[in-house]
Amino acid sequence: MTVLSILEVPDPGLRVVAKPVVTIDAAVRATVADMFDTMYDARGIGLAATQVGIEQRIFVMDLQEPEEEDGEPVRKPMTFINPEILSVSEETSTYNEGCLSIPEQYAEVERPARCRVKWQDENGKSREEELDGLMATCVQHEIDHLNGVLFTDHISKLKRDMLMKKLAKLRKAA
Repeated sequence: MTVLSILEVPDPGLRVVAKPVVTIDAAVRATVADMFDTMYDARGIGLAATQVGIEQRIFVMDLQEPEEEDGEPVRKPMTFINPEILSVSEETSTYNEGCLSIPEQYAEVERPARCRVKWQDENGKSREEELDGLMATCVQHEIDHLNGVLFTDHISKLKRDMLMKKLAKLRKAA
């Protein structure tokens, strides 16, 4: 498996709208495996294909529950191919979101608290589920990536400008 390079703002590849996956084959499954390797290496909980320069509607997610076996997080990897939000709740929730493409920067983002999503897994099996909590937030965040949207697009210009200044300062210090 391979750890891929993660695009960082302001890379224009992060604004690309991903194309649907037509056939789920060995090449797609290899991409998914590389995306998991990349996400785990970066210590993330979600990664969209567009974040690694792949213009396909794929994202991987693992919320890594806090229970541990032998000192390691219990992994619960999920693959979402051609995900689609069918409906969202009127009720909202706020999470302090971060992103592997905007390193070490976080902001409170308000999103629908629940969403009904359909997708295909890495074997082509169709799935549909009502999601809530952190899972709903993460799915919405990753689907945004597939549509060329970043979490910073959901915050005020003032907060976004402050976040980008902190990122520039962090980069300059590195």
